[in-house]
Amino acid sequence: MDAPNEAALEMKIAAAPFDFEAAFRAHYERIARVIGRVVRDPARAEELTVEVFLKLWRSPKAHGEKADGWLYRTAVRAAIDELRSQTRRAKFERLLGFVRPTPAPTPEDVRSAAEDQDRVRLVLGSIDRRHTELLLLRSHGFSYEEVAAALDLNPASVGTFLIRAQQTFRKEYVNRYGEQ
Repeated sequence: MDAPNEAALEMKIAAAPFDFEAAFRAHYERIARVIGRVVRDPARAEELTVEVFLKLWRSPKAHGEKADGWLYRTAVRAAIDELRSQTRRAKFERLLGFVRPTPAPTPEDVRSAAEDQDRVRLVLGSIDRRHTELLLLRSHGFSYEEVAAALDLNPASVGTFLIRAQQTFRKEYVNRYGEQ
């Protein structure tokens, strides 16, 4: 192909309408899983996933080449916002004296694992949003390139940012819960 034909093809591709349905089908399950692992409520994760896609629908600037990264960044932020909302709600419920019924007793190792998960979620909800996004995306198996695309970072600097995020997480965890 010669240069004028390539340029014309690229202009056609750029002018093509964004295929929202294809993006929805391609990313819905993974985004719901990412959100679900943070909020621990599959039904709420699906609601938040639909909200993320609604935001994509309403944001024409997000359509195009970087739509995938935009979707995952928005999903992680929605999950973090929900986590923070849950943390605030729990705090106010304690202050107002609401008591939730305790679940039936479970084996010690299951309880310990649940406590650890809660601690991690509380720490993630309290550190800088950018650090939380990095840690969540990486823990869900995203490559450095995928993390860079989702958070609009230089792929070469993802490792450095990730180390800083891990250090911030460790420091906050130790401040709250001590060395373990």
